[in-house]
Amino acid sequence: MNTPSAIIRDLRLRLDSKPALAILVLLHSAVTCLSLIKVATFQSYIHFSGERVWIAVAIAVAFSIVSLLFAVARFSFGYFAGFYFYTMILGFLWIDVFSDYSYPRLPAGLSGAASLVFFLLPALFIRAPFRQFVALSPTRFEHLLTLILAISIGTIVVAATYNFRLVSIGHIYDYRDSLEFPGAVRYLTGWVSSTLLPFAFACYWLLGYRWRAALVLVLLLFFYPITLTKFAFFTPAWLIVLAALSRLLEARTSVIASIFVPMFLGLIVIVSTDASLMSVPGKYFDLVNIRMMATASSALDIYNDFFASHPLTWFCQISVFKPLTHCPYQAPIAVVMQDTYGFGNLNASLFATEGVASVGLYLAPLTGLASGFVLALGNRTSEGLPPRFVLMSAGVLPHVLLNVPLSVAMLTHGTFLLFLLWYVMPRSLFEREP
Repeated sequence: MNTPSAIIRDLRLRLDSKPALAILVLLHSAVTCLSLIKVATFQSYIHFSGERVWIAVAIAVAFSIVSLLFAVARFSFGYFAGFYFYTMILGFLWIDVFSDYSYPRLPAGLSGAASLVFFLLPALFIRAPFRQFVALSPTRFEHLLTLILAISIGTIVVAATYNFRLVSIGHIYDYRDSLEFPGAVRYLTGWVSSTLLPFAFACYWLLGYRWRAALVLVLLLFFYPITLTKFAFFTPAWLIVLAALSRLLEARTSVIASIFVPMFLGLIVIVSTDASLMSVPGKYFDLVNIRMMATASSALDIYNDFFASHPLTWFCQISVFKPLTHCPYQAPIAVVMQDTYGFGNLNASLFATEGVASVGLYLAPLTGLASGFVLALGNRTSEGLPPRFVLMSAGVLPHVLLNVPLSVAMLTHGTFLLFLLWYVMPRSLFEREP
């Protein structure tokens, strides 16, 4: 007779099989499109029309073929980020059909689809590990984790002297535009909250140091009254969700379920209750289906419209390059978008910024390819580490990548630091008893 643990293990492997993953990603594609139909009833910048629905369905079905790559590729950091990007681009292709903006929508849709495919080729399939010229011993690595905690506490203390307000989520926008931090504090805040503490949480949790893992979650929560962002408020809960998901499911299934399940629940809740966004079900739908995914997709729609009739940046929005060349925009691109469209600071992913804004529709697939090679560095530095650990330690970065340029994700949010930490980690660390 099979034991319960054997049954669970067998179920995990079945869900991680190619046929099961293919079914799951296709269901996810359908839920993404259905969610956007409902989002259009709440958000004026997203549209839906029954007259063009069959065009949108045909495009979504054709593009869903791309999702089958996630049924055959092995898990990696690129797999994690790539699936979130797939969802975003699928959402953009749906929005593009119904858009009221006057940019050339067919070339924009083809450019977006090609950019994702070009991105996925290196991000999914480049995995060869780097040779470890520097590898910490387990003892020194645990000292490094202690140093990360010390740096995090110091960053919180210093940043709190510039801003520390206990306000509800509904009132954060009353104060957030007035926040000012010195450059060093701003970078440390991004590195600690997006990379260092999630990395430490994954290490402590999988090594069995539960109290230290709990301390990490508390430290992460302190960034909410400092930065006044929803991202900071929900990061501890998100890391717990990933820890639970990856305990029940294999890594690839966990990645897909981490978007599919929340979006599906949001769709069911909003359809069954017909609630407004001010209700509890509506707030959940707003947070997950609108803010987490639809907003990232619609940003591509807006960037395509703006740069169809305005000069390209040719990467001058990156602070390192700005002094070296003439830039047609003195303010950050997100602020330019706010002044033009009135939707607030509209940051966007690499496909909108390093792609559409920097080089235009026709060259955007090349920047997608280059970005795929950059994120493939994460595959190579993390090769040999347990997939569950890679998933948990990189847990917040796919959300970062959906909402900011790649240059900002790598530098301001410390993605390069995570690659470095993966590289120097002892590969035998999780074979030891805590």
